[in-house]
Amino acid sequence: MKKIYFTLLLLTSFNIINAQLFTKERVLRDGNSGKGNIDNDVYSWGYYLGFNSLDFNFDYSDEVSDIQVVKTAGFNVGLIGNVKLNKFIDFRIAPGLSISRRELNFDPAAFEGLDINQSDLVRQVESTYIYFPLFFKFSTKRLNNFKPYVTAGFAASTNLSSNEDNREDNSGGQFRTKQNVFFYELGIGIDLYFNWFKLSPSIRGVFAINDELVRDMDPNSPWTGNIDSLRTSGIFVNFTVQ
Repeated sequence: MKKIYFTLLLLTSFNIINAQLFTKERVLRDGNSGKGNIDNDVYSWGYYLGFNSLDFNFDYSDEVSDIQVVKTAGFNVGLIGNVKLNKFIDFRIAPGLSISRRELNFDPAAFEGLDINQSDLVRQVESTYIYFPLFFKFSTKRLNNFKPYVTAGFAASTNLSSNEDNREDNSGGQFRTKQNVFFYELGIGIDLYFNWFKLSPSIRGVFAINDELVRDMDPNSPWTGNIDSLRTSGIFVNFTVQ
């Protein structure tokens, strides 16, 4: 799924770049409805919409069985605040909401000798993150009406769907994760200039720093006993308008 998203973004970017570089159109747009070039503003703001695909990375105590993660496409929405530091570097905050769902499928071999049913092998993990990233945007020189860039930074998040404080664990059907998660992220994107606004499609990889797993009360639990750490990773594909 990640490869499909990345390929689609690259194809779209290539078509836009090709149109800008190899056509006769050379009218430079300011992206600010005649008020001057938006890139000259020290402070600017915008909003973004997009989607995500989140996974879990597991580290195991013993490599005896693997937990399979079934991912579904999620949704992102939020605001952008931009501070221009110099011609090529901006500092950004982008508070938003990211919603996703993952399904965990456990190997029946981990439950050998236990009386279980099919529902014990599947857990749904709902995530509704209030996501607050702080990152730097490093841009190249503008080429006609587009400008490539890369981003790097960190983010703090609160999972509103977390069941960290739930007294029930997997023996009662509850797979628990921590509420507060910290990420680092890396990304690429392109600024596209229009007469009335600037559109910036981007793709960012997000990687959790801290262990998110809340372990079962039984240290030998077949659901969590073999997990050393669990961390979210995934991609955000966003479309920012400024």
